[in-house]
Amino acid sequence: MSADAPALVWLRQDLRLGDNLAIKAAIDSGRPLLLVYILDDETPGRWRMGGASRWWLDRSLRAFTADAERRGGRLILRRGGAEAEIMRLAEETGAAAVYWSRAYEPFATARDTAIKAALKAKGVTAESAPGALLHEPWVVKTGQGEPFKVFTPFWRAARTLEARRPAPAPRTLTAWTGKIASDRLDDWALTPTKPNWATGFEAAWRPGEAGAAAALTRFLDAALARYPEDRNRPDLEGTSRLSPHLHFGEISPAQAYSAASARSGAKGADRAIEKFLSEIGWREFSHQLLFHWPDLPEANWKESFDAFPWADDDAGFRAWTRGRTGYPIVDAGMRELWTTGWMHNRVRMIVASFLIKDLLVDWRRGQDWFWDTLVDADLANNAASWQWVAGSGADAAPYFRIFNPVTQGETYDPDGAYVRRWVPELAALPTEVLHAPWMASDAVLAKANVVLGKTYPHRIVDHGEARKRALAALETTKSAA
Repeated sequence: MSADAPALVWLRQDLRLGDNLAIKAAIDSGRPLLLVYILDDETPGRWRMGGASRWWLDRSLRAFTADAERRGGRLILRRGGAEAEIMRLAEETGAAAVYWSRAYEPFATARDTAIKAALKAKGVTAESAPGALLHEPWVVKTGQGEPFKVFTPFWRAARTLEARRPAPAPRTLTAWTGKIASDRLDDWALTPTKPNWATGFEAAWRPGEAGAAAALTRFLDAALARYPEDRNRPDLEGTSRLSPHLHFGEISPAQAYSAASARSGAKGADRAIEKFLSEIGWREFSHQLLFHWPDLPEANWKESFDAFPWADDDAGFRAWTRGRTGYPIVDAGMRELWTTGWMHNRVRMIVASFLIKDLLVDWRRGQDWFWDTLVDADLANNAASWQWVAGSGADAAPYFRIFNPVTQGETYDPDGAYVRRWVPELAALPTEVLHAPWMASDAVLAKANVVLGKTYPHRIVDHGEARKRALAALETTKSAA
């Protein structure tokens, strides 16, 4: 092995230089680096990246490339099956080692195990590093050595473990300068053109490591103090909006955890910090569930839910996806999702409950829609959250999650600002009927230029009747338990 043989760093969901232990290990090897990103649409199968995520990936790769090149680095792009491409790159460059950050999706763990074995068989060092989670999913265990099935004891146990200190970004990178072919990012066509449904994404987001750092700083400076009160209010800027940055690894959970913890001691901050950290904990819990139950995105975690009588309501599903259900808070959320690739977490729960409980549409259909339309589409978070709302998942309480979309809107969007922003045809309605326009008098509707069934749809279902139907359906899972 020649002294100038490179160390390859295979990037995936770790598009950052700071706290990237795979890059650090490659630098510590003393060899020149070749950074590699492979667009693998083959290995994930049906979980290949969705449309909104591909838009984010394009912007994130551009930001990472610029950051790496400023430090002397070099990023190579390839498209194809990851195992074949890694082996091909190792041979073409005469690589001495390949480093990568661990991923925990079932298809990724199987693929990575095969790649590590194949590289070692060729005499190439192959090492994976942590970084996507605070703690590896096999570390936090019950007293009996089993994975946790309930969040609160899981997070209590996780909090007793020492948090990893994030590593600083390298000031310089020594790139391997050998000749090697690379794809052009433009040729991957990750962003939509005709029609360009992502125009709203540009105004809403700043992908990349710098954008992630700015989002965290904005949140800690402007929103952390009121986080426990404001986090459920979609009409306020009360959340961190870090989820897509965390998913693509533009910031590590250790960096977010450390930055938030450093604010401890400030007046009134500790309660807010604990609440924010617990949201990082839910992300950890979801990834632990997926690691130990790899069929989480496909099958009911509680087998008793296999008896649930799902409805084949294609018309209802289409109305839901288009934000045309007749329930303003639901429609506002679905339109926010389509426009920005994101939805406030409280509203995610509301729209998921409506699809599952009011329409009896299988949670997997909702999960698939989110997978394609969310810029933060994450297999673990998506599957665990949809099953949580359905009642089929871990730590779930199905009878308490038949959300009334009217009272949810009145409680969490009390002035109607969120609905007025995303459902502008209702903007002139008085607040007292905004979340239930069918309750408005003909005179009030006329004054607001609202014609139900024309300018805004009638309700596609009566929530009171739908709740009774959902409760009856849930009874079938009891008898199957």
